Amino acid sequence: MSVFEMRVALATEEFDRLVTFYRDGLGLDPGDMWTDNGRGQILNAGQSVLEILDTEHVASVDQIEVGRRVSGQIRFAFQVPDVPVAVENALKYGATLVHEPILTPWNDLNARVESPDGLQITLFQVASTSLG
Repeated sequence: MSVFEMRVALATEEFDRLVTFYRDGLGLDPGDMWTDNGRGQILNAGQSVLEILDTEHVASVDQIEVGRRVSGQIRFAFQVPDVPVAVENALKYGATLVHEPILTPWNDLNARVESPDGLQITLFQVASTSLG
């Protein structure tokens, strides 16, 4: 058996606000939209990966990125080409800054924001693009 695609579905009472935040604030590419029996919007985020982390590792990442434990059960992480620009844009569209960009021990540039609906989001720039 193979899985061809992974989707995360967010339920919200603030549909327009969240679509605008993820589409314009984080730069996800809009796909199909439907309006029958309510509204739905596909937003493509490049390659999807599911990370399963034990609570010790979650606490470690939170400590590195934020300085304290803040994540809930789900935290999004989006690889971006320029973390400072991505943070600025996310804030413009309703995110709250949790922590400024920081160079991680694995040499990536990571920043933490909270989405308008309260989800923790790591914006990261991989080492090969964060130092050059």
